[in-house]
Amino acid sequence: MSVKTRLLKVLEESRDRYVSGVALAKELSVSRNAIWKAVESLRTEGYSISAATNNGYRLEDSGDILSVAGITKHIKTGGVFLVEVRETVTSTNTILRDLAVKGMPEGFVLAAEGQTYGKGRHGRGFFSPAGNGAYFSLLLRPRTKAQDASLITSAAAVAVANAIEQVTGINAGIKWVNDLFARGRKVCGILTEATISMENGMIESAVLGIGINITEPQKGYPREIEDIAGALTSRNEGVEDERCRLIAATLDNFWEYYQYLLERRFLDEYRSRSIILGQDIFVVTSNVKRPARALEIDDDCGLVVRYDDGETTTLASGEVSIRQ
Repeated sequence: MSVKTRLLKVLEESRDRYVSGVALAKELSVSRNAIWKAVESLRTEGYSISAATNNGYRLEDSGDILSVAGITKHIKTGGVFLVEVRETVTSTNTILRDLAVKGMPEGFVLAAEGQTYGKGRHGRGFFSPAGNGAYFSLLLRPRTKAQDASLITSAAAVAVANAIEQVTGINAGIKWVNDLFARGRKVCGILTEATISMENGMIESAVLGIGINITEPQKGYPREIEDIAGALTSRNEGVEDERCRLIAATLDNFWEYYQYLLERRFLDEYRSRSIILGQDIFVVTSNVKRPARALEIDDDCGLVVRYDDGETTTLASGEVSIRQ
């Protein structure tokens, strides 16, 4: 861990008081000049750090800056997550999948300011402008069967919905299987990508990717999604630690479910948060829309539908939309 990262952690933990350069140098086992250089580096990244003669340094309200220290200080689950934050990346999921192959352990979290090729379902992209959302992926090694991958996505949907309410007070509903909506707009997408062992059909690793739209992008949304995409707030800028708190709360909430994944402790809430149960919907297959009615969500998180011709079936995957 760099001097800058360790310094930020100490300043975060001592936000209400000054810490002398001598004390910081001693705690981090570096020179006072190294402390000064780290402070200057943090300032260039947007952190507001005040300095007072004979008092030292103090971290002020710096707005919604995404950082390792900012996330980890809000995480309540101990000894599980190793967090890394990067600037703009191609896709946190893509990077984490490569790290999984190289043996990265479960619990590694990669968050990014923005993504140039954020990934959505069915090969689509996920619009991820820098600074407007919480974009992060979590590496898992669940040691469960391939068909249980849908439980990971569903548990994550409930975890994110609860985190949104905890941090912002906004109610979020779930559109099967992996989208969260607030005020009639999609505000979150979830994508789970798993590597399956061909020998035993077990999941070797799974990358859980989550993107939450928090503030409105200054240039708006791309034309192809402007009718459905939205943000949690109408603000163009985040408030202090908003993204960090959302990521931390999501990780804590998800881990509670994940430890007992096969017990499906999240299922009742997943059903109660559904925005499509009892609704007339379209089941979309190869760009063909087939009208149906959403009846229930079964114990494996499959969607039970009845088509207009009377046929009833359970969808294990796919895409649906609500009929207006």
